[in-house]
Order: sequence, then structure tokens, then C-alpha cells
Amino acid sequence: MKSRTLGVLIVGGLIVATAVLARPVAASLGQESAADTIQFGWSRTSGSNDYVDQTWWAVRSHCAPDSFAERLLCIPVAVMARRAGAGFEAKLSQDTGLPLPDGWALTTAKNSPLIRSVYAETPRDLAAVVGFYRGELGKRGWTENDGAVVGPDRAVIAFTTAEGPALLRLSRQDDKTIAELSLRKPGVVNAGMLPTPGQARLMLGNKTDDDADITINEQTIKLAAGAGGKLADSDDEPGKLPDSQKIDLPPGKYKVTLKVAGGAAQNREFEVAANETWGLLVGTDGVLLPMHLY
Repeated sequence: MKSRTLGVLIVGGLIVATAVLARPVAASLGQESAADTIQFGWSRTSGSNDYVDQTWWAVRSHCAPDSFAERLLCIPVAVMARRAGAGFEAKLSQDTGLPLPDGWALTTAKNSPLIRSVYAETPRDLAAVVGFYRGELGKRGWTENDGAVVGPDRAVIAFTTAEGPALLRLSRQDDKTIAELSLRKPGVVNAGMLPTPGQARLMLGNKTDDDADITINEQTIKLAAGAGGKLADSDDEPGKLPDSQKIDLPPGKYKVTLKVAGGAAQNREFEVAANETWGLLVGTDGVLLPMHLY
């Protein structure tokens, strides 16, 4: 198999940002760039029998100036970063066929022989995100099944598509809406990716150059720098992980704590369903990147 990866980090000043962001996002794939308020990456693995596996991730943050001069600089840089984000979003949606809600702050996506999925966190309220997905998926010819569950803090909606069944799951957490949309494809699954029947599997990886600890269900897993950092790049990678970086859990919500060496602990809740497999990757700047793999 051949693998190609991208890491794009927008962190610099106006002159550098202008030089980089004058080009379309798609043209910058495979290069490093700099600006201010978005970090994103992409990987593509190809092989025999037309095998193609693509992975996407992006994290947005806000410019936080300490002075008037920095505030003036933030304005044009933020505008260009938004343009880069829009380009990234368009490319992701084009390749996966899945939309992203407005205002997303973190997103991951997967398009493999086993699944098409997108995970997004947005400050928009749950009702607005439900309306967005219903409208966008309807335009794509998806049919909503009976039995949708939509409440103030949680929604589960199943769809029928030309490619098979799809599921939209949303929840409200810490003033943000978490949306997960997936369409599972029929295919041969690597045994290393399959959870115990009726349970969910979490596979842990660390894309950073620092050691990290992830605590789930009162169990702490220590990850060396770079350990399992490519677990989402292809269906072969999960089989290379040691058992210590795989956890099978009953369906439900779990508290996850991430601590990267030298940084403060981060806490969040994470929901899994039966017979799902997720990657939890420690990404750039120690941000946890959930990715639906199967």
C-alpha cells in the first residue's frame, strides 16, 4: 500500500498567511503552511483492487489578542483562515459526500472501503443542527426512516440511502452540539478492528511528539510519542496496535480524560454504540480527535 499524509498548521503572521492562503486548500495538500486559526490534515492510502482510504481532521481556534496591535492583525488573518476552512470543508464534503454544519470547531472524517463518516463539534444548538442535516441529506436523496428520536439534548435519526443504511447521532455537551454521521459499507473487516459482539471498540493513538495518557472508564492507557499515530490511515493499521491500545466497552457514554506531557488535563464525554469501532487520536496541540472507523 502507498500512503500520503498532510499536516497543515495555521499559526503565523499576516505575511506568511497571505503567501500560503492565496492558493486553494486542495493545492496545498502535502505541504506545510502557516496562518492563524485553523489546523488541518489529510491522509490517503491506496492499494490493489482500487483500494482507497482517506482520513481528514481539522481544529479551529480563535485569535486571542493581548493588545490593540494584535487585534488589528487578527482581523485579516482570521478572514483568510476562514477562507482556508471553507476550502477544506468543500474538499472534505466533495470526497466523502457528507456535509458539515456551520460553525464547526472540530471535525474528523473517514472515507474507506468500510465506512463513510464525519464527526463534528459546533456551538450551534441541537435543533438547528438537526434541521441542517435533514435539509442537506434530503437534497442528496436520503430518505429519513420512521422512529426518529429528537429531544432537546439528544437526537438519533436513521436514513435509507442508495448505498445502504446511514445513521445520524447528535448530543449536546458543554455548550456545543456533537454530530456524528455514518454510512457503513459492506466489506471484509480486518479482525483487529472488530469489537467483541455487542460492544464497542476504542483504539488509541498519539500523533504528537509528546507522551500522553488517556483515561477511560477508570483505566489509564499510556501512549508514547507517535504510538499508533497512523491507526486511522488504513484498515491494516489497527492490526498493528498492541492490545494495550484497544479497549472494548459496553455501549454508552464515557468520561475521557486526556493528559499530554507538560499540559493540563482535558475532560470530555464520549458516546459509543454496539458493534462500532472508533479511533481516539491525540492530535496537534493535544486535542483529542474522535474518528469513526467502522
